[in-house]
Amino acid sequence: MQGNVARAQMLIGLLAALWLGWAVVGASSASAAEPIAIREILDEPRSFHLKQVTLQGTVRNVTPLDPYTNQSGSMCYGAYLFYLEDETSSINVAVYGRCGIPLVKDPDVEDGQRIELAATIQSPSHGGYYLSFQGVKVARDKEGVIQAVADRITPLLDEVKPQ
Repeated sequence: MQGNVARAQMLIGLLAALWLGWAVVGASSASAAEPIAIREILDEPRSFHLKQVTLQGTVRNVTPLDPYTNQSGSMCYGAYLFYLEDETSSINVAVYGRCGIPLVKDPDVEDGQRIELAATIQSPSHGGYYLSFQGVKVARDKEGVIQAVADRITPLLDEVKPQ
């Protein structure tokens, strides 16, 4: 009987340690989601290549794209491009849309809207892909394309200023 009590206490302690570890990891990943300045990415694009970042800013020049064929041959629909502008600079943002599912859909953002963007950065000279007006293209060394590929877009509510 005492052996069972000791095992139960050990199990409770282990579960508490796991929960505490999970809570610490959750807190540190919340701080990792702090928005960064767009200028930081443009100044050091290679260090951000294929990294997920959080950005905040204003949407500019939303451009819906015609359906395009991806590398596997599937047709993709509902893609669009826009620029995200913060107080430091602006970056090209691609929303790839849905592949293999024909749909007619307006972009999720509109010009002048403030958003928070979780995106994966594609930097130049890594042989990666980027979305252009002609569909998905392979980045060449000389092309210098820096693009944020949207993973999640969250509208920001305008702050109400006290009067």
